Amino acid sequence: MSLQSPARPPAARVVLLTGPSGSGKSSLAARTGLPVLNLDDFYKEATDPGLPQLPDGGGADWDSPLSWDAGAATDAIDALCHGGRSTVPVYDIAASARVGASVLETGGAPLFIAEGIFAADVITHCRDAGLLADALCLCGSPVTTFRRRLLRDLREGRKPAPYLVRRGLRLLRAERSVVARQSALGAHPCAGPEALARISAARTAKPVAAGAASTVPSCGGEPGAAP
Repeated sequence: MSLQSPARPPAARVVLLTGPSGSGKSSLAARTGLPVLNLDDFYKEATDPGLPQLPDGGGADWDSPLSWDAGAATDAIDALCHGGRSTVPVYDIAASARVGASVLETGGAPLFIAEGIFAADVITHCRDAGLLADALCLCGSPVTTFRRRLLRDLREGRKPAPYLVRRGLRLLRAERSVVARQSALGAHPCAGPEALARISAARTAKPVAAGAASTVPSCGGEPGAAP
């Protein structure tokens, strides 16, 4: 009977960065200097018949994980971890459509960030595959998050202003439950400074073992603590 050679370890590991919309994920990811996979580019298109709908008839529910292609996102993460390269979609949020594709490379970096509001939904896959370096949930003051999100979305013209205001108020009321859900999936809730410290530590840490649980403290960051 021949002995199988052990599986090769991944060339890179991933830090999954999640948090409510507007919590500062993209800004913090950019500050790390690491390659960044934008998980929002894996939204489904508006023409997808399986898009979840808001109960009030307000259109597609873009805050539901069902509006997102988790399978394609995990394929990209796997490719980056094992091969250092992945072709990823370019998504136009205002048009609710994919408008192209781009190639993301890790450039030999041993760590990269995958950030988005649904990042916690792929924690189990990444942990079980031995690819997870850490999973973090940015959180702070819901009022600060509401203001930052609304100003960003209006500035970028992501959706019509009335829709953005209604969505913002709905997410303001739901923010604590959003953080609780992401924490329950295994993301560690924290403000920006702690997130940066953990990402720095992850550069030399071992992969998170399958079945490992994250300690979930209260999310008591100061308003605006998450950049």
